[in-house]
Amino acid sequence: MYNILVCDDDHDIVAALEIYLRGAGYNPIPAYSGEEALHVLEEQPIHLVLMDVMMPGMDGIRTTLQLRKDYNVPVIMLTAKSEDNDKILGLNVGADDYETKPFNTMEVLARVNSQIRRYTTLGGKQAETDQNHLAVGPIAMDVERREVTVDGEPVALTRLEFSILQLLMSHPGQVFSNSQIYETVWKDSLYGSDNIVAVHIRHLREKLEINPKEPRHLKVVWGLGYKIEG
Repeated sequence: MYNILVCDDDHDIVAALEIYLRGAGYNPIPAYSGEEALHVLEEQPIHLVLMDVMMPGMDGIRTTLQLRKDYNVPVIMLTAKSEDNDKILGLNVGADDYETKPFNTMEVLARVNSQIRRYTTLGGKQAETDQNHLAVGPIAMDVERREVTVDGEPVALTRLEFSILQLLMSHPGQVFSNSQIYETVWKDSLYGSDNIVAVHIRHLREKLEINPKEPRHLKVVWGLGYKIEG
């Protein structure tokens, strides 16, 4: 059984998360401050941390920065919707993912499951390995077998979806315009509406992202195009 450290100064939130995590087969361990979370990490094995950003004393950002000195455990930040800067800062100091409050509990569980699978079976691979085996975040591709998995789970893609994803995964972080994607995948020049590329990107998000409306990996760069990142 995996131990999940739940750190939030709001006792009601901790209690609610404990109920859902226990129901999903995890062993939740509560902490109500950054200092208490670090103490728990010293005392027993922890497989994932749910960390609130806004806490009195040592906040979630400082706590994550401190724990990253000694632990490689996945960290999911819990932030308010208005705290965009905290999301970015949290990822920069070593968090692996984030969830905004008020959160959907099932989405939190999906993110926990995703991080646990990656941590225990995939080794947290974040970039492409070779031309035939690509990996960006939880998304892996076997080019020769034309297979795609997300956190080890197979995903069925159409030929065009696969080709678009292969292009993006071969150049993680690079932005491709609608015309570049169309010309590479369709082997033709793009005339008229850009909607055809956007439609395929939307379908890819629905298959690859936990929450397609807030994609973490397959992203649009407004006015420029699309990119993929871990």
